Amino acid sequence: MSEINAEIESPVVVLLTEQPVEGADAERILALHEGEQLTYRVLVPADTKRSVLTEVVDALSLAHWREAAEALREGSHRDPELARAEASTVVETTVAALRALGRDVDGVVTDDDPVPALEAAVEQYGAREVVVVTRPHAVEETFHRDWASRAREVLGVPVLHTYAGTGGQLG
Repeated sequence: MSEINAEIESPVVVLLTEQPVEGADAERILALHEGEQLTYRVLVPADTKRSVLTEVVDALSLAHWREAAEALREGSHRDPELARAEASTVVETTVAALRALGRDVDGVVTDDDPVPALEAAVEQYGAREVVVVTRPHAVEETFHRDWASRAREVLGVPVLHTYAGTGGQLG
């Protein structure tokens, strides 16, 4: 993916996601700013490390038995090259979907913990808002350790958290 251009002419919204944002999800996010000319910057973390316990509890809380079993089989470390390749695919898919809807957009893969990259992007581009798109994460959200909660603690801009594929938003 190309590096994010430092010279931004229109207001910026940073979009942090862990899975592709396309179709109805992309349209819903863009509808938040209907009629405005915004630039979107997509950040996707390379998920090379993960908590197996958290993944299993999240899957079980949603009655996703197969995903819980897969998390146990895969273990806590993923192949870093595979994780970065998967994250690049998410960036490319999301960027393509937003461009197809006529938006100025670019994106990058971040480290496992995307909050420092999110802070840097907000500061560098003077972003006016952050949109975080995730799957439900019961453990992190219960203890306010999810990306949106952590971002709200450190950023001076509004942070909207929404779940992919549900049409639902959190504040």
